[in-house]
Amino acid sequence: MDALMQTMNKKLAPVAKAFDTNRYLDAIKNGFYGVMPFLILGSFLLIFSNLPINGYSDFMSGIFGASWDRVFTIPYEATMSIMTLYVIMGSAKSLAKFYGVNELNGSIAGVVSFIILTPFISANEATGIPTEAFGASGLFLGIITSIITVEILHFVESKNITIKMPSSVPGNISSSFTSLIPSFFVIMVFTIVRLTFEATGFGTAQNFIYQILQAPLTHVGSSLPAMILINLFACVLWAFGIHGTVIIGAIMDPIWLSLTAENAAAYAKGDTIPNIINTEFQSNFVQLGGAGCTLGLVVCMVLVARSQQYKTLGKLAIVPSFFNINEPVIFGTPIILNPLMLIPFVLATLAALLVTYFAMATGLVPPTNGANLPWTIPPIISGFLLCGWKGALLQVVTTLGTTAIWYPFFKLSDNRALALETNVESGE
Repeated sequence: MDALMQTMNKKLAPVAKAFDTNRYLDAIKNGFYGVMPFLILGSFLLIFSNLPINGYSDFMSGIFGASWDRVFTIPYEATMSIMTLYVIMGSAKSLAKFYGVNELNGSIAGVVSFIILTPFISANEATGIPTEAFGASGLFLGIITSIITVEILHFVESKNITIKMPSSVPGNISSSFTSLIPSFFVIMVFTIVRLTFEATGFGTAQNFIYQILQAPLTHVGSSLPAMILINLFACVLWAFGIHGTVIIGAIMDPIWLSLTAENAAAYAKGDTIPNIINTEFQSNFVQLGGAGCTLGLVVCMVLVARSQQYKTLGKLAIVPSFFNINEPVIFGTPIILNPLMLIPFVLATLAALLVTYFAMATGLVPPTNGANLPWTIPPIISGFLLCGWKGALLQVVTTLGTTAIWYPFFKLSDNRALALETNVESGE
Protein backbone atom coordinates (compact mmCIF):
# COMPACT_ATOMS: atom_id res chain seq x y z
CA MET A 1 0.00 0.00 0.00
CA ASP A 2 2.86 2.39 0.80
CA ALA A 3 4.44 1.65 -2.57
CA LEU A 4 1.12 2.32 -4.31
CA MET A 5 0.67 5.62 -2.47
CA GLN A 6 4.18 6.72 -3.38
CA THR A 7 3.66 5.81 -7.04
CA MET A 8 0.37 7.68 -7.18
CA ASN A 9 1.98 10.68 -5.53
CA LYS A 10 4.71 10.78 -8.18
CA LYS A 11 2.11 10.61 -10.95
CA LEU A 12 -0.37 13.14 -9.56
CA ALA A 13 1.93 15.76 -8.08
CA PRO A 14 3.23 17.05 -11.46
CA VAL A 15 -0.32 17.23 -12.82
CA ALA A 16 -1.55 19.21 -9.83
CA LYS A 17 1.48 21.48 -9.98
CA ALA A 18 0.84 22.18 -13.66
CA PHE A 19 -2.72 23.28 -12.86
CA ASP A 20 -1.66 25.29 -9.82
CA THR A 21 1.11 27.20 -11.64
CA ASN A 22 -0.66 27.76 -14.96
CA ARG A 23 -0.56 31.51 -15.59
CA TYR A 24 -4.00 31.64 -17.18
CA LEU A 25 -5.75 29.66 -14.44
CA ASP A 26 -3.89 31.75 -11.87
CA ALA A 27 -5.04 34.98 -13.54
CA ILE A 28 -8.64 33.78 -13.64
CA LYS A 29 -8.47 32.66 -10.01
CA ASN A 30 -7.02 36.01 -8.93
CA GLY A 31 -9.66 37.80 -10.94
CA PHE A 32 -12.40 36.02 -9.03
CA TYR A 33 -10.67 36.50 -5.69
CA GLY A 34 -10.40 40.22 -6.26
CA VAL A 35 -14.08 40.68 -7.03
CA MET A 36 -15.38 38.14 -4.53
CA PRO A 37 -16.04 40.58 -1.62
CA PHE A 38 -18.40 42.61 -3.83
CA LEU A 39 -20.13 39.52 -5.24
CA ILE A 40 -20.65 38.18 -1.73
CA LEU A 41 -22.10 41.46 -0.47
CA GLY A 42 -24.30 42.03 -3.52
CA SER A 43 -25.78 38.53 -3.52
CA PHE A 44 -26.06 38.37 0.28
CA LEU A 45 -28.08 41.59 0.41
CA LEU A 46 -30.42 40.12 -2.21
CA ILE A 47 -31.54 37.55 0.38
CA PHE A 48 -33.16 40.33 2.41
CA SER A 49 -35.39 41.25 -0.51
CA ASN A 50 -37.14 37.90 -0.18
CA LEU A 51 -36.43 36.19 3.13
CA PRO A 52 -37.99 32.71 3.39
CA ILE A 53 -40.45 33.85 6.06
CA ASN A 54 -44.21 33.82 5.52
CA GLY A 55 -45.68 37.32 5.31
CA TYR A 56 -42.26 38.99 5.24
CA SER A 57 -42.76 40.77 1.89
CA ASP A 58 -46.22 42.06 2.79
CA PHE A 59 -44.96 43.25 6.16
CA MET A 60 -42.05 45.19 4.63
CA SER A 61 -44.14 46.73 1.83
CA GLY A 62 -46.72 47.83 4.38
CA ILE A 63 -44.07 49.76 6.29
CA PHE A 64 -41.71 51.02 3.57
CA GLY A 65 -43.89 51.01 0.46
CA ALA A 66 -44.00 48.92 -2.71
CA SER A 67 -40.39 49.63 -3.65
CA TRP A 68 -38.92 48.74 -0.25
CA ASP A 69 -36.69 46.03 -1.70
CA ARG A 70 -34.70 48.43 -3.92
CA VAL A 71 -32.24 49.05 -1.11
CA PHE A 72 -31.22 45.40 -1.54
CA THR A 73 -31.65 44.88 -5.28
CA ILE A 74 -29.62 47.93 -6.34
CA PRO A 75 -26.38 46.56 -4.80
CA TYR A 76 -27.10 43.23 -6.50
CA GLU A 77 -27.59 44.92 -9.87
CA ALA A 78 -24.30 46.80 -9.43
CA THR A 79 -22.30 43.69 -8.47
CA MET A 80 -23.51 40.16 -9.30
CA SER A 81 -25.62 41.33 -12.23
CA ILE A 82 -22.57 42.72 -14.07
CA MET A 83 -19.84 40.61 -12.47
CA THR A 84 -18.14 39.82 -15.81
CA LEU A 85 -16.95 43.43 -16.03
CA TYR A 86 -15.10 43.12 -12.72
CA VAL A 87 -13.71 39.66 -13.45
CA ILE A 88 -12.22 41.02 -16.68
CA MET A 89 -10.46 43.81 -14.79
CA GLY A 90 -9.07 41.47 -12.14
CA SER A 91 -7.96 38.73 -14.54
CA ALA A 92 -6.32 41.16 -16.96
CA LYS A 93 -4.53 42.92 -14.11
CA SER A 94 -3.20 39.61 -12.75
CA LEU A 95 -1.93 38.38 -16.12
CA ALA A 96 -0.42 41.80 -16.89
CA LYS A 97 1.48 41.63 -13.61
CA PHE A 98 2.82 38.20 -14.56
CA TYR A 99 4.17 39.56 -17.84
CA GLY A 100 5.40 42.84 -16.41
CA VAL A 101 2.94 44.80 -18.55
CA ASN A 102 1.36 48.00 -17.23
CA GLU A 103 -1.38 46.60 -14.95
CA LEU A 104 -3.74 49.57 -15.17
CA ASN A 105 -3.52 49.61 -18.95
CA GLY A 106 -4.09 45.86 -19.04
CA SER A 107 -7.28 46.17 -16.96
CA ILE A 108 -8.66 49.05 -19.01
CA ALA A 109 -7.73 47.39 -22.30
CA GLY A 110 -9.55 44.22 -21.22
CA VAL A 111 -12.74 46.17 -20.53
CA VAL A 112 -12.45 48.13 -23.78
CA SER A 113 -11.98 44.91 -25.76
CA PHE A 114 -15.06 43.36 -24.20
CA ILE A 115 -17.18 46.44 -24.87
CA ILE A 116 -16.01 46.43 -28.50
CA LEU A 117 -17.37 42.90 -28.79
CA THR A 118 -20.67 43.92 -27.18
CA PRO A 119 -23.07 45.57 -29.67
CA PHE A 120 -24.93 48.56 -28.30
CA ILE A 121 -28.72 48.54 -28.27
CA SER A 122 -31.14 51.35 -29.05
CA ALA A 123 -34.66 51.87 -27.75
CA ASN A 124 -36.86 54.95 -27.55
CA GLU A 125 -34.10 57.16 -28.97
CA ALA A 126 -31.73 56.01 -26.21
CA THR A 127 -28.54 53.99 -26.72
CA GLY A 128 -26.95 51.68 -24.18
CA ILE A 129 -25.08 48.47 -23.49
CA PRO A 130 -27.14 45.39 -22.60
CA THR A 131 -26.28 44.63 -18.99
CA GLU A 132 -27.02 40.93 -19.47
CA ALA A 133 -23.83 40.77 -21.54
CA PHE A 134 -21.93 41.66 -18.35
CA GLY A 135 -23.70 38.97 -16.33
CA ALA A 136 -23.37 35.20 -16.24
CA SER A 137 -23.91 34.72 -19.97
CA GLY A 138 -20.86 36.85 -20.80
CA LEU A 139 -18.51 35.39 -18.22
CA PHE A 140 -16.58 33.01 -20.47
CA LEU A 141 -16.18 35.57 -23.23
CA GLY A 142 -14.96 38.08 -20.66
CA ILE A 143 -12.32 35.68 -19.36
CA ILE A 144 -11.13 34.81 -22.86
CA THR A 145 -11.11 38.48 -23.86
CA SER A 146 -9.02 39.52 -20.86
CA ILE A 147 -6.42 36.84 -21.57
CA ILE A 148 -6.15 37.59 -25.30
CA THR A 149 -5.95 41.32 -24.62
CA VAL A 150 -2.98 41.01 -22.29
CA GLU A 151 -1.30 38.52 -24.63
CA ILE A 152 -1.51 41.10 -27.44
CA LEU A 153 -0.13 43.83 -25.20
CA HIS A 154 2.71 41.58 -24.09
CA PHE A 155 3.52 40.44 -27.62
CA VAL A 156 3.68 43.96 -29.05
CA GLU A 157 5.74 45.29 -26.16
CA SER A 158 8.11 42.30 -26.30
CA LYS A 159 8.82 43.20 -29.95
CA ASN A 160 9.62 46.77 -28.85
CA ILE A 161 6.85 48.19 -31.05
CA THR A 162 6.33 51.07 -28.66
CA ILE A 163 6.96 54.78 -28.39
CA LYS A 164 10.02 55.50 -26.28
CA MET A 165 10.08 58.79 -24.42
CA PRO A 166 13.21 60.55 -23.08
CA SER A 167 14.15 59.77 -19.49
CA SER A 168 13.31 63.36 -18.55
CA VAL A 169 9.60 62.72 -19.22
CA PRO A 170 7.59 61.89 -16.05
CA GLY A 171 6.95 58.19 -15.58
CA ASN A 172 3.15 58.32 -15.82
CA ILE A 173 3.30 60.21 -19.11
CA SER A 174 6.00 57.93 -20.51
CA SER A 175 3.95 54.87 -19.55
CA SER A 176 0.94 56.24 -21.40
CA PHE A 177 2.91 56.65 -24.61
CA THR A 178 4.52 53.23 -24.19
CA SER A 179 1.06 51.66 -24.04
CA LEU A 180 -0.27 53.64 -27.01
CA ILE A 181 0.73 51.35 -29.89
CA PRO A 182 0.01 48.06 -28.04
CA SER A 183 -3.44 49.42 -27.16
CA PHE A 184 -4.01 50.34 -30.80
CA PHE A 185 -3.33 46.73 -31.81
CA VAL A 186 -5.78 45.52 -29.16
CA ILE A 187 -8.54 47.80 -30.42
CA MET A 188 -8.00 46.86 -34.05
CA VAL A 189 -7.88 43.11 -33.37
CA PHE A 190 -11.12 43.10 -31.41
CA THR A 191 -12.82 45.42 -33.89
CA ILE A 192 -12.00 42.95 -36.66
CA VAL A 193 -13.24 40.09 -34.49
CA ARG A 194 -16.54 41.87 -33.94
CA LEU A 195 -17.02 42.64 -37.62
CA THR A 196 -16.18 39.04 -38.48
CA PHE A 197 -18.85 37.66 -36.16
CA GLU A 198 -21.40 40.16 -37.47
CA ALA A 199 -20.91 38.57 -40.88
CA THR A 200 -21.71 35.09 -39.52
CA GLY A 201 -24.91 33.45 -38.38
CA PHE A 202 -23.92 33.95 -34.73
CA GLY A 203 -24.12 37.72 -35.03
CA THR A 204 -21.94 38.43 -31.97
CA ALA A 205 -18.95 36.95 -30.19
CA GLN A 206 -21.18 36.55 -27.10
CA ASN A 207 -23.55 34.26 -28.99
CA PHE A 208 -20.67 32.23 -30.43
CA ILE A 209 -18.85 31.66 -27.12
CA TYR A 210 -22.06 30.99 -25.23
CA GLN A 211 -23.39 28.44 -27.72
CA ILE A 212 -20.09 26.75 -28.59
CA LEU A 213 -18.24 26.85 -25.26
CA GLN A 214 -20.08 28.18 -22.22
CA ALA A 215 -23.42 26.41 -22.59
CA PRO A 216 -21.87 22.94 -23.20
CA LEU A 217 -19.34 23.34 -20.38
CA THR A 218 -22.01 24.63 -18.04
CA HIS A 219 -24.27 21.71 -18.92
CA VAL A 220 -21.50 19.21 -18.23
CA GLY A 221 -20.32 20.99 -15.10
CA SER A 222 -23.83 21.05 -13.66
CA SER A 223 -24.45 17.33 -14.18
CA LEU A 224 -24.38 14.74 -11.40
CA PRO A 225 -21.83 12.42 -13.10
CA ALA A 226 -19.43 15.35 -13.58
CA MET A 227 -19.79 16.36 -9.93
CA ILE A 228 -19.02 12.82 -8.81
CA LEU A 229 -15.87 12.68 -10.94
CA ILE A 230 -14.75 16.18 -9.91
CA ASN A 231 -15.11 15.42 -6.22
CA LEU A 232 -13.40 12.06 -6.56
CA PHE A 233 -10.48 13.78 -8.26
CA ALA A 234 -10.30 16.38 -5.49
CA CYS A 235 -10.31 13.63 -2.84
CA VAL A 236 -7.49 11.80 -4.60
CA LEU A 237 -5.44 14.99 -4.70
CA TRP A 238 -6.05 15.58 -0.99
CA ALA A 239 -4.88 12.01 -0.34
CA PHE A 240 -1.40 12.99 -1.42
CA GLY A 241 -1.23 16.33 0.35
CA ILE A 242 -2.30 18.40 -2.65
CA HIS A 243 -5.02 21.00 -2.00
CA GLY A 244 -7.72 19.40 -4.16
CA THR A 245 -10.28 22.11 -3.40
CA VAL A 246 -8.03 24.84 -4.82
CA ILE A 247 -7.09 22.78 -7.89
CA ILE A 248 -10.66 21.97 -8.94
CA GLY A 249 -11.78 25.47 -7.96
CA ALA A 250 -9.39 27.05 -10.45
CA ILE A 251 -11.06 25.03 -13.20
CA MET A 252 -14.68 24.85 -12.07
CA ASP A 253 -15.28 28.20 -10.34
CA PRO A 254 -16.15 30.08 -13.56
CA ILE A 255 -18.74 27.41 -14.41
CA TRP A 256 -20.20 27.15 -10.92
CA LEU A 257 -20.25 30.90 -10.41
CA SER A 258 -22.14 31.43 -13.66
CA LEU A 259 -24.74 28.93 -12.38
CA THR A 260 -24.92 30.81 -9.09
CA ALA A 261 -25.49 34.05 -10.99
CA GLU A 262 -28.33 32.46 -12.98
CA ASN A 263 -29.97 31.38 -9.73
CA ALA A 264 -29.55 34.86 -8.25
CA ALA A 265 -31.13 36.44 -11.33
CA ALA A 266 -34.10 34.07 -11.14
CA TYR A 267 -34.46 34.66 -7.41
CA ALA A 268 -34.42 38.45 -7.90
CA LYS A 269 -37.24 38.15 -10.46
CA GLY A 270 -39.24 35.67 -8.42
CA ASP A 271 -38.83 32.99 -11.11
CA THR A 272 -38.16 29.28 -10.65
CA ILE A 273 -34.54 28.74 -9.65
CA PRO A 274 -32.94 26.76 -12.49
CA ASN A 275 -29.74 25.15 -11.18
CA ILE A 276 -29.19 22.59 -8.45
CA ILE A 277 -25.42 22.51 -8.82
CA ASN A 278 -23.43 25.71 -8.34
CA THR A 279 -20.79 27.22 -6.09
CA GLU A 280 -22.93 27.06 -2.94
CA PHE A 281 -24.04 23.49 -3.61
CA GLN A 282 -20.39 22.46 -3.55
CA SER A 283 -19.04 24.63 -0.74
CA ASN A 284 -22.00 24.66 1.66
CA PHE A 285 -23.55 21.21 1.23
CA VAL A 286 -20.97 18.84 -0.26
CA GLN A 287 -18.07 20.05 1.89
CA LEU A 288 -19.57 20.29 5.37
CA GLY A 289 -16.69 21.15 7.65
CA GLY A 290 -14.38 21.25 4.65
CA ALA A 291 -13.30 18.70 2.04
CA GLY A 292 -14.32 15.16 2.96
CA CYS A 293 -17.11 16.38 5.27
CA THR A 294 -14.63 16.18 8.12
CA LEU A 295 -17.06 17.89 10.48
CA GLY A 296 -18.39 14.37 11.05
CA LEU A 297 -14.89 13.16 11.94
CA VAL A 298 -14.40 16.00 14.43
CA VAL A 299 -17.77 15.21 16.03
CA CYS A 300 -16.52 11.65 16.54
CA MET A 301 -13.33 12.95 18.12
CA VAL A 302 -15.21 15.20 20.52
CA LEU A 303 -17.87 12.66 21.54
CA VAL A 304 -16.27 9.22 21.53
CA ALA A 305 -12.46 9.56 21.40
CA ARG A 306 -10.59 7.61 24.09
CA SER A 307 -7.03 8.41 23.10
CA GLN A 308 -5.46 11.65 24.27
CA GLN A 309 -4.24 12.30 20.72
CA TYR A 310 -7.75 12.51 19.26
CA LYS A 311 -9.34 14.09 22.33
CA THR A 312 -6.87 16.96 22.05
CA LEU A 313 -7.18 17.23 18.27
CA GLY A 314 -10.99 17.26 18.52
CA LYS A 315 -10.92 20.16 20.98
CA LEU A 316 -8.55 22.10 18.74
CA ALA A 317 -10.43 21.38 15.50
CA ILE A 318 -14.09 21.69 16.50
CA VAL A 319 -14.37 25.48 16.17
CA PRO A 320 -12.47 25.76 12.85
CA SER A 321 -14.53 22.84 11.49
CA PHE A 322 -17.78 24.71 12.11
CA PHE A 323 -16.34 27.41 9.87
CA ASN A 324 -15.37 24.80 7.22
CA ILE A 325 -11.65 25.03 7.97
CA ASN A 326 -10.31 21.50 8.19
CA GLU A 327 -6.54 21.66 7.60
CA PRO A 328 -5.91 20.88 11.33
CA VAL A 329 -7.87 17.64 10.92
CA ILE A 330 -6.45 16.66 7.53
CA PHE A 331 -2.85 17.09 8.66
CA GLY A 332 -3.34 16.27 12.34
CA THR A 333 -5.21 12.96 12.05
CA PRO A 334 -3.56 12.53 9.50
CA ILE A 335 -5.80 11.81 6.54
CA ILE A 336 -3.06 12.40 3.97
CA LEU A 337 -1.26 9.18 2.97
CA ASN A 338 -3.52 7.25 5.36
CA PRO A 339 -5.45 4.56 3.42
CA LEU A 340 -7.76 3.77 6.35
CA MET A 341 -9.00 7.36 6.72
CA LEU A 342 -9.11 8.01 3.00
CA ILE A 343 -11.99 5.56 2.61
CA PRO A 344 -14.49 7.59 4.71
CA PHE A 345 -13.01 10.79 3.28
CA VAL A 346 -14.26 9.72 -0.16
CA LEU A 347 -17.45 7.99 1.01
CA ALA A 348 -18.60 10.96 3.11
CA THR A 349 -18.06 13.33 0.18
CA LEU A 350 -20.07 11.15 -2.20
CA ALA A 351 -22.83 10.62 0.38
CA ALA A 352 -23.21 14.37 0.97
CA LEU A 353 -23.20 15.00 -2.78
CA LEU A 354 -25.83 12.38 -3.60
CA VAL A 355 -28.13 13.13 -0.66
CA THR A 356 -28.07 16.88 -1.38
CA TYR A 357 -28.58 16.44 -5.10
CA PHE A 358 -31.56 14.12 -4.81
CA ALA A 359 -33.12 16.18 -2.01
CA MET A 360 -33.10 19.20 -4.31
CA ALA A 361 -33.92 17.29 -7.51
CA THR A 362 -37.03 15.78 -5.92
CA GLY A 363 -38.20 19.08 -4.47
CA LEU A 364 -37.73 18.12 -0.82
CA VAL A 365 -35.34 21.06 -0.51
CA PRO A 366 -35.32 24.09 -2.84
CA PRO A 367 -32.14 24.80 -4.84
CA THR A 368 -29.84 27.48 -3.50
CA ASN A 369 -31.10 31.00 -4.08
CA GLY A 370 -27.96 32.39 -5.72
CA ALA A 371 -26.51 34.13 -2.69
CA ASN A 372 -22.75 33.89 -3.02
CA LEU A 373 -22.04 33.27 0.65
CA PRO A 374 -18.55 33.14 2.14
CA TRP A 375 -17.50 29.49 2.43
CA THR A 376 -16.70 30.03 6.12
CA ILE A 377 -20.35 30.50 7.17
CA PRO A 378 -21.20 27.58 9.50
CA PRO A 379 -23.65 24.84 8.49
CA ILE A 380 -27.31 25.36 9.46
CA ILE A 381 -26.84 29.13 9.13
CA SER A 382 -25.70 28.81 5.52
CA GLY A 383 -28.41 26.25 4.80
CA PHE A 384 -31.10 28.59 6.11
CA LEU A 385 -29.81 31.59 4.18
CA LEU A 386 -29.58 29.60 0.94
CA CYS A 387 -32.66 27.35 1.09
CA GLY A 388 -34.69 28.30 4.17
CA TRP A 389 -35.31 25.93 7.07
CA LYS A 390 -35.31 22.93 4.75
CA GLY A 391 -31.73 23.71 3.76
CA ALA A 392 -30.70 23.94 7.42
CA LEU A 393 -32.40 20.62 8.17
CA LEU A 394 -30.69 19.00 5.19
CA GLN A 395 -27.30 20.05 6.54
CA VAL A 396 -28.15 18.53 9.92
CA VAL A 397 -29.19 15.25 8.30
CA THR A 398 -26.10 15.20 6.08
CA THR A 399 -23.81 15.89 9.05
CA LEU A 400 -25.37 13.02 11.01
CA GLY A 401 -25.02 10.71 8.02
CA THR A 402 -21.39 11.58 7.36
CA THR A 403 -20.62 11.25 11.08
CA ALA A 404 -21.99 7.69 10.90
CA ILE A 405 -19.71 7.01 7.91
CA TRP A 406 -16.65 8.33 9.74
CA TYR A 407 -17.41 6.53 13.04
CA PRO A 408 -16.18 2.94 12.39
CA PHE A 409 -12.99 4.09 10.68
CA PHE A 410 -12.32 6.62 13.40
CA LYS A 411 -12.80 4.00 16.13
CA LEU A 412 -10.14 1.80 14.52
CA SER A 413 -7.69 4.71 14.45
CA ASP A 414 -8.63 5.77 17.96
CA ASN A 415 -8.10 2.24 19.32
CA ARG A 416 -4.70 2.08 17.67
CA ALA A 417 -3.72 5.45 19.12
CA LEU A 418 -4.97 4.40 22.56
CA ALA A 419 -3.01 1.14 22.43
CA LEU A 420 0.13 3.03 21.43
CA GLU A 421 -0.33 5.52 24.29
CA THR A 422 -0.89 2.68 26.75
CA ASN A 423 2.25 0.88 25.61
CA VAL A 424 4.29 4.07 25.95
CA GLU A 425 2.99 4.67 29.47
CA SER A 426 3.74 1.08 30.53
CA GLY A 427 7.21 1.31 29.02
CA GLU A 428 6.64 -1.49 26.53
